[in-house]
Amino acid sequence: MFQTSSLPLRLLRAVGPIGVLALVALGAAPAVADEPSPGLVLGAIAPVDGARPGSTLQLPTSFTNTGPKALDKVWLSYTLTRGLSHTGLAGLPSNCWYLEIPEEDEEPNKTDAVCEFDQTVKPGVVFAPEKQLSIDVRDSALYDRAEVAVVSSGFPYPGDNFSHPVPGTAPAIKLVEQPDATPAPPGSAKHADGDFVWVPVTSENTADFQVTGARVEGRVGDTVPVTVKYTNAGPGWVWRPGHGQAVHVLVRMPAGTTVTKSDPYCSRKGPGSYGCSTEVFWVKEGYERNYTFQVRIDKAVPGARGSVELTGGSRPFDPNAKNDKADIPTDVTGGGASPNGGASATPSTGPSPASGGGLANTGSGPALPLAGAAAAAVVLGAGALLAARRRASRR
Repeated sequence: MFQTSSLPLRLLRAVGPIGVLALVALGAAPAVADEPSPGLVLGAIAPVDGARPGSTLQLPTSFTNTGPKALDKVWLSYTLTRGLSHTGLAGLPSNCWYLEIPEEDEEPNKTDAVCEFDQTVKPGVVFAPEKQLSIDVRDSALYDRAEVAVVSSGFPYPGDNFSHPVPGTAPAIKLVEQPDATPAPPGSAKHADGDFVWVPVTSENTADFQVTGARVEGRVGDTVPVTVKYTNAGPGWVWRPGHGQAVHVLVRMPAGTTVTKSDPYCSRKGPGSYGCSTEVFWVKEGYERNYTFQVRIDKAVPGARGSVELTGGSRPFDPNAKNDKADIPTDVTGGGASPNGGASATPSTGPSPASGGGLANTGSGPALPLAGAAAAAVVLGAGALLAARRRASRR
């Protein structure tokens, strides 16, 4: 069973739809036109919209061997993002194997079921499993993706890092011919050793993004830590490929203060104003991220108040806007001004990973204007830089 599948399909599956475009742009997409192709072509699978957490669904899967010869064996695989799951080994046929795929780079953790069909697959005929696999819609489901693939060159390992395959315990299933289905035409195969499709699965669920403020408290001249927090209170997890970072947080420090060191995941937008992001492009249900700043109190400004708020693109999954913004009030004792206050502030030691984050910046007050589109762009850039550094460190 455990043979190595050929590179082209594995590479295309691993990089995802955005990565495919990047490979093409760089001239790095594998050339498969001149390679012999068995001609496996999957039938269309419609996107799933309105799935209900706690329910089950099936992805009607069929394929055609459009090549000139019969095949002796094929594999079907079903790779699911974290809001979906396979129904467990008791419901998985014994000729199918279950694998877990941990999160890596820009891809969240997934599960995979691979089914082996050791039977003749004639050309020009549509085949389908006699029983489609059932998929559980978890309580955390919101924006998910299922990837269905059919290959003939060997067990389709899901990348380089995965759990040991475990076989199911339900009765084995086989492929059956579909005489009423229209086969894919000869020559329509796009890949050398098989075919794959991404199926979006959107669930009727929500995710409550919220922020928690903090208080700048101390005497004039003190440098104090100020920690604000972002939380995804769920119940859904959020991953929106093509939308960049799942969350953008804007922090404005109160007037009369200076940021001497920012959080590593925040970059400066203006005096006392910072855009913050998460370390990955998705957020799990229950996820929390603290953003801690070192803030010097330069002078007492009566009524000075900063803020932390969610910014960026629309969040149609989050119906509760009341907790999208919180205050950062001050509680300052002592009078006058710090001798190092205002524009004379000096940089802190050691730059932070985010652009400009390690520089001292005076507080903006509560009414600093900022264009939302620019905020999203800068935060996305910081997130991409962090992702690139994580990949480099792994190498």
